[in-house]
Amino acid sequence: MYKTILIGIAFFCCLSASAQSAATYQPSPQNLKARQWFQDAKFGLFIHWGPFSIPGAGEWVMNNRNITVKNYTRLMDFFNPIDFDANAWVKMAKEAGMQYITLITRHHDGFSMWNTRQSDFNIMNTPYHKDIVKMIADACHAQGMPLFFYYSLLDWRREDYSWTTGRTGKGTGRTKQGDWNHYIQFMKNQLTELLTQYGPVAGIWFDGYWDQLKNDTDKNKRPAIDWHLNEIYSLIHSLQPACLIGNNHHMQPQPGEDFQMFEKDLPGGNTSGFGGASVSHLPLETCETINDSWGFNLADTNYKSTAQLVHYLVRAAGLGANFLLNIGPMPNGAVQLEFQERLAYMGQWLQTYGSSIYGTQGGYLRPQNWGAITKTNGKVFVHVLSDSVSEIRLPQFPFTHISRIYWLKNQQPVTVQLQNNVLLLSGIQKKEDEPDAVIVVEGE
Repeated sequence: MYKTILIGIAFFCCLSASAQSAATYQPSPQNLKARQWFQDAKFGLFIHWGPFSIPGAGEWVMNNRNITVKNYTRLMDFFNPIDFDANAWVKMAKEAGMQYITLITRHHDGFSMWNTRQSDFNIMNTPYHKDIVKMIADACHAQGMPLFFYYSLLDWRREDYSWTTGRTGKGTGRTKQGDWNHYIQFMKNQLTELLTQYGPVAGIWFDGYWDQLKNDTDKNKRPAIDWHLNEIYSLIHSLQPACLIGNNHHMQPQPGEDFQMFEKDLPGGNTSGFGGASVSHLPLETCETINDSWGFNLADTNYKSTAQLVHYLVRAAGLGANFLLNIGPMPNGAVQLEFQERLAYMGQWLQTYGSSIYGTQGGYLRPQNWGAITKTNGKVFVHVLSDSVSEIRLPQFPFTHISRIYWLKNQQPVTVQLQNNVLLLSGIQKKEDEPDAVIVVEGE
């Protein structure tokens, strides 16, 4: 009965939202307000966690090792995160200065972290037998932390997913190709559950679209199948008008999407090989890992330094983008110490320098070798990231009148010259143990 009701709700919402087709998508006032909040937030926590954590080889272990559906399903019998504490996770994020959380609800392995009625492969059929999504949603709502849900369009488990046209999941033992429309309806039903049972949802973070593309280099590509994004996006915006939609397809945003994301690259960059998409005028976000892995990886000890993480945050803000920093908790639900230490440092740093990050816009110059610029009304923040710079020359400076220039940390004045719209900052002595020395320029 419950399943029938959910399907009916999803069908009704799609019909009622038919006027809101992707081609004519007009964001609601609530959505526009949410976009502004999101653009100002600047720092969030990404959480990659699920049964894939058990082998300790990252979240792609099912695909990388060609584990069959039958064998992978056995991980469900071992997933019992007795040390998981949702309130502690949210508190950790808040103390790190993070303004929102993006939680994996269902990754490519098809495991659902909530009490779904659409699949038996879910958290309620583990020894833990508790709804992880509900626990985190309740903790977020109690602590005033906006929550995004990551949801994979791709599935390495189901036969009704079009795995024969996909690029991944070929070795998981599937022999039949099911009904693609059935799979689309399955996703609609699951998204309806997520958007009707867990309170306000700040956004849906889609991933896996790229599985149906021939390669990651052609930015004008068309998928091998119809993802029915118009129907899916309309359903989401109908159920929660303020909910922001992003899709990690590595291309420019499509109609119906509310923010643009970049994976392991700053906006416009392409060090990953699948970046390089044009930067839109929507709110921006870049996501990155603390080591080299999204999911828990026993062999990965290549941890980024606190200075590297601060620099990533600053350069992202200098481009007007949020920084979504990932952790991959351990199978028992504990967050490893290396992640905790770095998040704590970020929180301490932001207590001093947060005014140069939160609520700012990208600088009038793109990030440079020496650092980056952020700005708010009446203030320009010059972030000195390089240890070897003693002088910074800023051409075409936007202020014609400067009232005050000082170091953000201690309010001490900075030596400066302004002539012909060129601002010359001199006498810079950045300490090597400081990841960022911030100069504040006030004027108009």
